[in-house]
Parts: sequence; C-alpha cells; structure tokens
Amino acid sequence: METIQVQRSDGVVTVTLDRPEVKNAIDGTMWDELLATFRAIYDDPEDLAVVLTGSGGAYCSGDDVRKMGSSVEERSALAAMRQVSDVALALHRLPQPVIAKVRGVAAGAGCNLALAADLVVASSSARFSEIFTRRGLSVDFGGTWLLPRLIGLHRAKELAFFADVLSADEVHAMGLLNRVVPDDELDGVVADWATRLANGPTLALSMTKKMLNDSMANEMEQAVEEEARSQTVNFGTTDTAEAIQAFLDRRAPRFEGR
Repeated sequence: METIQVQRSDGVVTVTLDRPEVKNAIDGTMWDELLATFRAIYDDPEDLAVVLTGSGGAYCSGDDVRKMGSSVEERSALAAMRQVSDVALALHRLPQPVIAKVRGVAAGAGCNLALAADLVVASSSARFSEIFTRRGLSVDFGGTWLLPRLIGLHRAKELAFFADVLSADEVHAMGLLNRVVPDDELDGVVADWATRLANGPTLALSMTKKMLNDSMANEMEQAVEEEARSQTVNFGTTDTAEAIQAFLDRRAPRFEGR
C-alpha cells in the first residue's frame, strides 16, 4: 500500500497512517486503502484487536486540504464525501475492539478517526480539534453522531462551532479519552491493552461492543433482550467453558476465540 502500513502480530493488527510529510493528512488514495483495510480486517478471523495510529509524530491532520476543491462538479464532490462516510461506517462496524493510539495532532476527520475507536489513548503532547469550521466546512467522518453521544449536545456544539485546538488533558477531562500518558509510555500502554484484548474471549467482546454501540438507540426492553440472546450464545462457546473451568482451577483462562 502507498499511504498506510498494516502489521499483524499475535492477533493484533496495527494500521499506521503513513504520510508523515503532511502529518498523515488523508488523500483519495488513503481513503481507498483505509476502506479496503477495514473490510479485510472485518473478514479475517485471525485479527482479534486493532490499533490505529500515525507515523512521524502525528496521528492525522484530517483530509488533505491541498487537494480539496479540485473536483468542481457537485456529483464528484458528493461521491468523494460518500467515500469518507464509507470508511467511517467500515470502522464503526468492525467486530474487533479498536484502540486509537494518538501522538501529535488529531484534527478534523483525523480527530473523529480517533474518537470513533472503542478506546482512545493519547500522549500528553497530543492535540485535538474539530477544525472543520476554520476551513469553512461542517463536521464529517461521523462526528455529528459521535460527539453528542460521547459528551452531550452542548459540549459537542462548543467543539464543532469554535474548532479550538485542545490539549490531551482538556479532551480527557471532557470524557473523550480513556487515558493520557507520557509520550514514552504510550507504546507500552497500548501494546498491553491490545494484547489483553487479543487474548480475551473474542465472541463475548464482539457482542459486548455491538450492544454498547447500539445502546443509545435501544429501549431498556431491547437492551436486556439482546443481552439475553448474546449470553445464550456465550453459554455454548468453548471460551465460556474454559473461563468457568479456569475459575474453578484458580488459574487464568486460555481463550481460543470460539
């Protein structure tokens, strides 16, 4: 691939945005490659946890504004934006747990590419911005869906309207990040979390993720019914039997993802 790196090790697939000369700004080629990569991960039973990150000391500075506006026809512009939406949906639909590992800037679509992950870990030097209105644009990459659910409507509007650049500590205080760690600890913390997820009960994690993602749209009755159905599936898995036996044996379980 030209613009991203994909590395696999022990069930963890790491997707690295790799255009460091432009702080990993996303061009058309990268959108295509991200979509193909997320779809491949979705279909690969050997991929158990996902890490998203960027090269060169930045996470992602958003869409490549240098290439915006080159398509003047409304139809081609709409097609380009639907490509962005397809990537956002492909990421959201991944059954595997996804961790965003954020160093440096995460702006615009890059900010939402981080916030769309299941877990977000940032270095203390990271910076975040819903920068769209500074470019005369409205929010995209699922930000209008994500932000109100994560921090409420009024705080979401504050971030989107003013497009301020915020420190990792400020964003963490809003509840948008799971952890802020010193830069030299970021790789170790994320590697530990990714390994724990990859070694966990694959089906139970996947169903838990889906139910939590669906929770804002479901009534209580729907939620408990989905919990009952999912638990019934779990009861028939090798992983659940192993977890129960491990508890009885007073040892750590060895999950196999089935």
